[in-house]
Amino acid sequence: MTARSAATIVSVVLLAAVSGCTNFFEVPIETPISAKMDVSAFRRVLVAGFISGGTDDVDANLETVRLLRSQLRSKSSLRVIEAEVLPLAELAADKTKAANAATPAAAAAPPEGAADAQPVVPAGSQTQSPAPVPPLPVPAPAAGQAAPADSKIRTQKDLDKFQSIFADVAFWKKVGEEYENPLIVTGTVLFTPQQTSGFVTRNMEQYDQLGRRTVVPVRAYMERKGFTITPKFIFIDGRTGATLHSETITEQVLYTSQQNTPALSSYFELMDKILPTFLGTLSTQKIRGTRVLLR
Repeated sequence: MTARSAATIVSVVLLAAVSGCTNFFEVPIETPISAKMDVSAFRRVLVAGFISGGTDDVDANLETVRLLRSQLRSKSSLRVIEAEVLPLAELAADKTKAANAATPAAAAAPPEGAADAQPVVPAGSQTQSPAPVPPLPVPAPAAGQAAPADSKIRTQKDLDKFQSIFADVAFWKKVGEEYENPLIVTGTVLFTPQQTSGFVTRNMEQYDQLGRRTVVPVRAYMERKGFTITPKFIFIDGRTGATLHSETITEQVLYTSQQNTPALSSYFELMDKILPTFLGTLSTQKIRGTRVLLR
């Protein structure tokens, strides 16, 4: 038998085998993704609270704490601590006020006796009244200092004023001691409304004279509105107060101008996209998919 004849026979056999595969099966598969952090040293986790802003329609602090605690209960081996949500914005403002009040007032005052001192005028010279002493300047607030608690947080620049509280090792160590040294989850959440306009490509169905359906991409000018969410997750060691890991994520959702979607619904829609990344930081996650087999 020649090589060409053997190849022909093999091709016929394979063709017959493939033609006999009339059944298709979808097989589910799971791909594990390792955690970004080693949390084996912790048995408990405290979602302490977030500094939030952007809109008054959603309390992103409370909603984020509730959502993360619920997810961690079902998808993490760590025990979730039930505690009051910390008002971090108010705490940061109080710390700043206390630091300013502790500044010695004498540092800005003139030396003792300076007000009573009189200039010495040489004999025979013309007497002149002393020049007025200009008032001492009031120190300006330090860069990065927290804003008052009643100020509105609308932009990322407003959030940056509160970042110093996350570097306060003594504060977080004290929080950790109160709850038996857990892993602490905190950070910031900026949830802001968005409006945009421009050309958008979308698929449009068309039918020809014979009724056949085709899908054609069409560019059209549209005005859209929606929301953008930018959470920054900060993971702190409750035993030492030091930051272990931080991660910032941004997601956006836009709707047509005629569609009225509540802000809270958009918040959960966006957080649903962010949760896998958050959970993947603490524990091994599995990505589910399917493969098609012929039989």
